[in-house]
Amino acid sequence: MQEVQHAHGAGDVPTSIPPPHYATPPTNYRLDDLSSEGKKSDPELMMPVDKTATVQEGSEKFHRLGWKQLTVCLIVEAIALGSLSIPSAFATLGMVPGTILCVGLGLVAIYTSYVVGQVKMRYPHVNHYSDAVALIWGRFGKELTGVMFALFLILLVGSHALTGTIAFINIIGDYATCALVWSVVSLVILLVLALPPTFHDFAFLGYIDFVSIIAAILITIIATGVQAHNAPGGLSAVDWSAWPQPGTTFYQAFLATTNIIFAYSFAVCQFSFMSEMHTPKDYVKSIWALGLIEIFIYTLTGALCYAFIGQSVKSPALLSAGSTVSRIAFGIALPVIFISGSINGTVVCRYMMDRFFPDSPIRFVKDVRGWTVWVGLISLVTVIGWIIAEAIPFFNALLGLISSLFISGFTFYWPALFWFQLVKEGKWNASAKNISLSILNAIVLVIGMVVLGAGTYASVEDIITQYNSGDVRGAFTCKASAYA
Repeated sequence: MQEVQHAHGAGDVPTSIPPPHYATPPTNYRLDDLSSEGKKSDPELMMPVDKTATVQEGSEKFHRLGWKQLTVCLIVEAIALGSLSIPSAFATLGMVPGTILCVGLGLVAIYTSYVVGQVKMRYPHVNHYSDAVALIWGRFGKELTGVMFALFLILLVGSHALTGTIAFINIIGDYATCALVWSVVSLVILLVLALPPTFHDFAFLGYIDFVSIIAAILITIIATGVQAHNAPGGLSAVDWSAWPQPGTTFYQAFLATTNIIFAYSFAVCQFSFMSEMHTPKDYVKSIWALGLIEIFIYTLTGALCYAFIGQSVKSPALLSAGSTVSRIAFGIALPVIFISGSINGTVVCRYMMDRFFPDSPIRFVKDVRGWTVWVGLISLVTVIGWIIAEAIPFFNALLGLISSLFISGFTFYWPALFWFQLVKEGKWNASAKNISLSILNAIVLVIGMVVLGAGTYASVEDIITQYNSGDVRGAFTCKASAYA
């Protein structure tokens, strides 16, 4: 708690940045890797002009993203139906700690994303998170982070497939139909929506996504507020608490905290998005816009739903809005479920294209070969995510464990290490600014280590609890009630 409150004072994050000061690259940094125009060693640069033109046109195709579209892409990646799980976190933590964590962790996330952007500005040819880690940890760091990056995003695709299945079952209310039918429908929707090859092309879906989640949240808040007002005793009878309930264990409290932490994990895809910007320095506007929007939505949603529902709030909170309203809210939330899920597939496939075809125009998806490879990768990633989600009975708890292991790095300790090793100018005590930023980044590093350790412990305890209580469904089950 103290660390979060200290991070709240990180409001000195500048709203604009001066022309980038390019730090001396590490010895393993390849200055000849002109990834935006094809590498200098690319065979196509040695071929006739029409081939070179194809590469140049492909490069231009992937540099059309403005800061507003970057904000939209970050919103799609960051704000999903999970925002309606925040009220249940408030029920565990209490109103005061829940509010402090929502605001404090939001400010920390803004700062760490600012640092991520600074790394991209100083090392323009960093296209994905693993490229940045390679600057400080070498080839081992690149490969390790690449696997973590791909695995985490693929699991998120699977998570949204499960959420889509749950949504369809609740909307239709038909428990006789095999749940795998809705699961396959979710798989197909996720696959189709992930097909746009550039984030500029994907951005238009983001506006639909944002309207969808805002509408679902408003419906939930209004419906639960009306229910509380009409209940005996009115709003004053709701059993919400300012502090954690007596008997709340450490594992329960930290599991609730991780729900808030994971809601701010937008830095994981930031390098990938920024690589398509036509004016990368504008990223600061995007992270401030997204961060403040998230803080507002999460804090308001968590506080109001908890105040209207009390300790009995469900996750997601729209399940507490009554049968009819829940079905309506799930229906309106369908776009955000599938659009926010599909962008994870798009990001991981862009990463794969850049890794597998660095010297080929195939990665620009401009011809039959490019589209064939792209559609094949999207299909493979989506199907793998779906299979994992259906095959593992405790998938959501497993995703919580993976998130603790990975998000602690993507959002906290790697940005802190980036600052110390790639961004910091001079010694840590060379100036008042360096001293204050060194302390801030040290705190962020500690937060990352705490999330890694305590979050992993809480997630393992959650898996054990689910097994002991019999709340684990079967693999590839047809039983619709297992998803309700």
